[in-house]
Amino acid sequence: MLKVGVPEAVDAELYGFLPKGIELEVIPLKPERVVDVDFWIVPPFPKQAEQAWPYLRGLRVAQSTLAGVDALLKLLPREVVLCDARGVHTIATAEWVVAAILASYKYFPFYGDVRRAGAWSLRREAQTQYCRLHGYDKRFYPPVLLEELHGQRALIVGYGSIGRAIEERLRPFGVETARIARMARETEARGGEAGWGGDGVAAIGELARLLPTADIVILAVPFTSETVGLIGAKELALLKPGALLVNVARGAVVDASALLAALHAGQLRAALDVTDPEPLPDGHPLWSAPNLLLTPHVAASTPMFMVRAMQFASAQVGRYLGGEPLENVVTGEY
Repeated sequence: MLKVGVPEAVDAELYGFLPKGIELEVIPLKPERVVDVDFWIVPPFPKQAEQAWPYLRGLRVAQSTLAGVDALLKLLPREVVLCDARGVHTIATAEWVVAAILASYKYFPFYGDVRRAGAWSLRREAQTQYCRLHGYDKRFYPPVLLEELHGQRALIVGYGSIGRAIEERLRPFGVETARIARMARETEARGGEAGWGGDGVAAIGELARLLPTADIVILAVPFTSETVGLIGAKELALLKPGALLVNVARGAVVDASALLAALHAGQLRAALDVTDPEPLPDGHPLWSAPNLLLTPHVAASTPMFMVRAMQFASAQVGRYLGGEPLENVVTGEY
């Protein structure tokens, strides 16, 4: 009988997703004994996975509950089949991106400061912020107190399931998109050329060409040796004044020092759910950086996180039992 290991912290109600014909092994977050398990549903926190791994014996398949598996690649031997959870957190992450973009364009962080100051007149400083970001030296009448998303151009760097979901959610706002992936390809639905107004996906080599024409740059790439430092000082300098950089990939995809310099120079703004380092230490300059919306890696942490993860993992167990190919098998770095 197939032995399936599940972290003890998972709600027992979610065990019901698992197919019949298995032996369930609830694995403590800090095991004290050796456990025989064939199929491991890995806890979402790397430290917990590291604590459990030395106590597992006979493991054949490890199913991550996260899309990123860089920590597991370092932990597990190559003979263990590793599957990521690509697609499980698409909805929550895409919603965070849209919320972060809207909050940035509607100056919600700024108006939060106005509320805490308790001074209605401070709202006028929104126009000063707008002019400084976009390089304007004129005054508007009536004053500009926020911006519109309609008519903006969003460059999606990393056009997988999350990238597609972000595009679908931005379309009703009248946002034009262009897409970049590791390799150029036609989109599944329509095909066509890559770039603004086209339906294709451009190769990563087109990044420098497309960056200067984007109002919003969204990073949703997998974390690999090729994407570390993908956005550095050179790429940030290509962005138009007032551009918004959104990162839901990994913090190390962006050069933190270069980003801090750009934020303090007032040439761009950013919305980050991930940072480098992570967790972000107390007193780190990013906490107080200007023109920044920052959340502590929470984009996927909704009540549906483990529900969808267990649904997918249970389907994988069913495939394994039935001799069917597993989905999301990691063959390289992702």
